[in-house]
Amino acid sequence: MDKPVPRSVACAAPQADPLKPPRHIAPLTQGSISVAIIRLSFPIIISNILQTAYQVVDTFWVGRLSAQAVAAVSFCFPISFLLIALGGGLPIAGTVLLAQYTGRGDQEATNHVAAQTLLMVFLVSLVLAAIGYTLAVPTMRLMGAAPDVLPDAVRFFQIAVLGFIFVFAFFAYQALMRGRGIVYPPMVIVFITVLINFALDPLLIFGWGPFPKMGVAGSALATLCTQALAAAIGLTLMVRGRHGIHLRLRDLPPDFDLMRRIFRIGFPSSIEQSTQALGMTVMTMLVAGFGTVSVAAYGIGVRVMSCALVPAIGLSVATSALVGQNIGAGQLPRAERTNTISCSLAFITLSMAGVLAYFGAPSIARFFIPQGGSVIDESSVFIRSIALTFGFIGLQQVLTGSLRGAGDTVAPMVLAMISLWVLRFPLAYVLSSHTALHVRGIWYAFPVTTVLSAVMAGYLFMWGGWREKRIIDEEFRELVREEAAIEEGSSF
Repeated sequence: MDKPVPRSVACAAPQADPLKPPRHIAPLTQGSISVAIIRLSFPIIISNILQTAYQVVDTFWVGRLSAQAVAAVSFCFPISFLLIALGGGLPIAGTVLLAQYTGRGDQEATNHVAAQTLLMVFLVSLVLAAIGYTLAVPTMRLMGAAPDVLPDAVRFFQIAVLGFIFVFAFFAYQALMRGRGIVYPPMVIVFITVLINFALDPLLIFGWGPFPKMGVAGSALATLCTQALAAAIGLTLMVRGRHGIHLRLRDLPPDFDLMRRIFRIGFPSSIEQSTQALGMTVMTMLVAGFGTVSVAAYGIGVRVMSCALVPAIGLSVATSALVGQNIGAGQLPRAERTNTISCSLAFITLSMAGVLAYFGAPSIARFFIPQGGSVIDESSVFIRSIALTFGFIGLQQVLTGSLRGAGDTVAPMVLAMISLWVLRFPLAYVLSSHTALHVRGIWYAFPVTTVLSAVMAGYLFMWGGWREKRIIDEEFRELVREEAAIEEGSSF
């Protein structure tokens, strides 16, 4: 049974039924699981496709400059992804906590956790932006950028890291909304900003009309402007109390006890995501030894793989929200059925997409590099080597999403570290450096480790201790509610 709520909290809490979600929040603890997964995942998938479109659009327009320009962006992408992952994993704690508090119907705790999550993510983004901007030149040199690529790579990277403040703010907004089961507003915001980005890119890259010709740097500046707009819209909606979260000034003073608990939940996800990003970084450094053509081919292949990850991540996030809310409501069997159905959907749909990518590999590569040449051939080999394992990418993502929804963020972190450091990088190094495959040994390491990672994720879900995981036990729940009540009582 729940402990009695302190009088101060009871007085501050709203009088509405605490277990009844707001009218605009569709319940995820009842009804058809398949319908709920599709209803949640589809807008998330569209949002992620649109997020990926930032990189795709940048590569599309930059590809009209030269292969060296594409290589410059390719050098920046993995290290930017690494820095974003270091802080971008923290909002996942907001998704998990808000999902479970929504399942319990605790609105006061929801608002307080949302505000503290945003505050923590903002502080982290400031630190990472400062570090990235200061170390741009040595970082690009360490990545292996050739002298003819280095200036563009540095300029692109410096502008990109300044946008981290806005990127992180919008990621936090998305994570909090998803924990509540609200997925359409973020999709609309991203759609609007991607359209603006597509229009701004050629203006700033080529200097059309009154705009200055900035080359590769113009692509980064266009993205920064649209990311700032997305963050501003998201924060405005929360300040106005739209969609189940009300961002209030009284919840913003640092609550260090709560922030430590949120950090402990989100930090493993940051390590997991940064490990994946670091994998892209070390692979780029390994590929760089085989020349600019190989780096450009790798950049195109990674973007194709990121497109395949979009539906997988969408299903994973939807599964996390469903599993979290059902666990919060005490419906463990329904949470397990959610995982089974999501795995089936992910494997079937992504396997079909992989078949299409396999046969369409040359056309996909030519979309990015219309000039043709050896980059097309090498990109096609990479795309075909990974395409038929897209279904296993979906399985891994959904299984780890289920674990996160239950509050187990450590197991996915361990899996990511094993996948990179024990499997992918050693195999890629051996095949490329000690066999006649050369750079194609790196391409072939991807499908092998993808299948093995999916098998390990299945084992962790079947035999892990996630069923006993309780991240919002009564002690934590009382901590959040009491702090929220104190802040409300001290505000004017």
